[in-house]
Amino acid sequence: MAAITAETAENAEKATELDRITEMVIGAAIDVRRALGPGLLESTYEACLAFEPGDRGLRVERQSPLPVVYKDVKLDCGYRIDLLVEDQVVVELKTVERLQPVRDAQVLSYLKLSGCKVGLLANFNVKILKQGLRRLVDRFPDAASACSASSAVR
Repeated sequence: MAAITAETAENAEKATELDRITEMVIGAAIDVRRALGPGLLESTYEACLAFEPGDRGLRVERQSPLPVVYKDVKLDCGYRIDLLVEDQVVVELKTVERLQPVRDAQVLSYLKLSGCKVGLLANFNVKILKQGLRRLVDRFPDAASACSASSAVR
């Protein structure tokens, strides 16, 4: 029983850390969008969003390579994570008219391939960024927080 309690506490701690990171990234994305507005290239938002969380003390890697492991062989298939924050949170950026369900599937696949549990999908081509943000989870450490495979940011 003590092992279950320790595991539950560890999962809750991981969930809290992931929540803290995603909240900071979302705040940074909102600041970037407010400053720049809509209509720019995805690469512009990526550069600014890579800077902003770093300025807040988070480690951010741009265009992180994402190999595919097939039959125990690591294959470079050209996948890249737009931003990888603290080696734990995948951030995929878009500048499209509307996010299609395939974009959610893309982030969920990136989570599975990377071993990360949480991803953010941000579309900067919207009137209010909140409308273009999605938080997606894959096998989230806190089972109670993972009621759905995808949840929109509220």
